[in-house]
Parts: sequence; structure tokens; C-alpha cells
Amino acid sequence: MYALVYITTSGEEESKKIGRTIVEERLAGCVNIVSTIESLYWWKGEIEEDNESILIAKTKVSNIENIIKRVKEIHSYENPAILAIPIINGSKEYLDYLDDEIR
Repeated sequence: MYALVYITTSGEEESKKIGRTIVEERLAGCVNIVSTIESLYWWKGEIEEDNESILIAKTKVSNIENIIKRVKEIHSYENPAILAIPIINGSKEYLDYLDDEIR
């Protein structure tokens, strides 16, 4: 079983740092970065408005907890958004690629 792990970060630079780390450590086979998004959210009783970045990691379900732990270790946020979304199907060739690249 495979999953996408959706992570918001403070910006493109932090997304690249986190993405490179989890790919180098073979926790994800590939990451995609959406450089700039606008976010509105509640934080400590106030509505915040920020520019952020999205990091999307493609991985195996068995690696989700390790990704969450590793991201928390290096992320600048006190409480980063880290959400796992199951992949219900995909091309056999791409899923085989993930199998080859992820430990």
C-alpha cells in the first residue's frame, strides 16, 4: 500500500530541505513542491494569514510514521501539518519504481 504525505512548510527553501532529507533517507521515492500557497488558519485563538509551501511525498504506508517523526525533527513549525493520504491505485510501473527506491 502506498500514500501521499502532504506537508506544509514556511516556504520553498524549507520544503527543499525536508524533501531532500526524506528522499536521501529513502523514506520517500519522490517529492513534489508547490512553491507558494496562501494559507488561512486558526493558531492560538487568532486567524493567521501566511504564504507557505506544500511538500508532497510519495511513499509506502509502512514509512508514514518514520516520515512524520523525521519531519517533526527538522521542521521549523511547532505543529506542522503532516497528513497521509492513501493511494488507492496507480500505474504498475510507477508503483514498481517506488518499491525500488524506498527502503
